[in-house]
Parts: sequence; structure tokens; C-alpha cells
Amino acid sequence: MIETIPASWAPVLEPVLATPQARKLASWLDAEEAAGKRIYPAEADRLRALELTAPQDVRAVVLGQDPYHGEGQAHGLAFSVPYGQKLPPSLRNIAKELQSDLGMAPPLHGNLESWARQGVLLLNNTLTVEEGKAGSHTGKGWDAITGACIAEVARADTPTVFILWGAHAQAKAARIAELGDTDRHLLIASPHPSPLSAHRGFFGSRPFSQANAFLESAGRGSVDWRI
Repeated sequence: MIETIPASWAPVLEPVLATPQARKLASWLDAEEAAGKRIYPAEADRLRALELTAPQDVRAVVLGQDPYHGEGQAHGLAFSVPYGQKLPPSLRNIAKELQSDLGMAPPLHGNLESWARQGVLLLNNTLTVEEGKAGSHTGKGWDAITGACIAEVARADTPTVFILWGAHAQAKAARIAELGDTDRHLLIASPHPSPLSAHRGFFGSRPFSQANAFLESAGRGSVDWRI
């Protein structure tokens, strides 16, 4: 994994990836694939979120849990799918909230790369998953790696928005507050956009307009959230 780290994130991640825990994760993933298990996303896409959004460019962080576990869905960006893929239920609900919050038309695709290129770090806490088994790689060692990325952003002096959807993402709130100044950053927390929880407060939470209002007030400019 070390040779695939984007240069902008190397100072943050090289020390973490040199630890025994990270080497154990890499060996475990190799063994799982050697045993014939299908792991998503492909190895080349596992750090895609970091490739598209350098730490100094981060304006907002959207935290996910783990990648989509269906064939062809995961491509390294939380909540995003490649062009040509059907929108998963959570992403459909995100699109509905976009329409309600900012009046945006329903999207023709679910690829969120345009967000990433504007400084929205679309980071899953766990960066791999076994086909058909949601959460199957949770607790295998990714937390230290993605946690280092979140910590780097939280420590920065630049005002940043953290969008925390669901209990799993919100568990990071205390760590973000510990590392950063909560007066400097904005934390937006709501239920997950999954159909199981979206009606408990995700719909109507207006995260996109909240994020833009904060970024504009901080002189960082608004994000074009169109998909």
C-alpha cells in the first residue's frame, strides 16, 4: 500500500503504514484475495478519495462506513458509484435531500468525483469490503489509516465542515473536537441516508446549504453540490 499513497498525503500516512498493524492488514487482504474472495474496490481505487482531494484542499469531509459491496459499485469514494451504475438507496436519498435543500434536479448518474475535486473528502472509515458482505472488513486495521487522515484535517487551522451521517460517523465527533477547535470547524450530524434511517432526521437536515453558508462565511467559497 505504501507505494500507492498520493504524494500529498505521504507525510500523514507513511508513519501509519509502516506499523505492524498496517502490514498485518496488507497481508490479510492479500490472503483473502488469494483465497478467491472478491474484495471491493479494486486495489488501484482504494485510496482514490485521497488522490482526488489533497489535505490542504479539503473544505468538507463526508464520512462513510465502508464501500458498497456489489459488483462494480465501489470506486474509492464514499457514497459514490461509477458512471453507468444504478444509484444505491442511500445515494438516492442524498439526491432527494439535495433537491429539497438546494433545488437541484435529480441526477443522471451517481459519480461524486466533482465533489472530490472541489475539496470534499469522501472518505469511508473502512476502505475495503468483501463482495456481498457489508461491514466485513470493519476492525481489520483501516481505522488507524483513515483516522490519521481525519486527524490531519481536524488539526488544520483552515475552517472545515465535517458531515457526519449516522452513528458510525458520529463516533468520530469527539476525536475531531479533541484535535481541532470546534469554533473553527463545523460539525453537521444527522441520521444516515439509508432507507432504514433517513426518515428519522436525515431528510430536512439541509447539510449542503449549511456547509456552504459556513464555508462562505469563512472565506472558502461554496461547493457546487450538483451531481
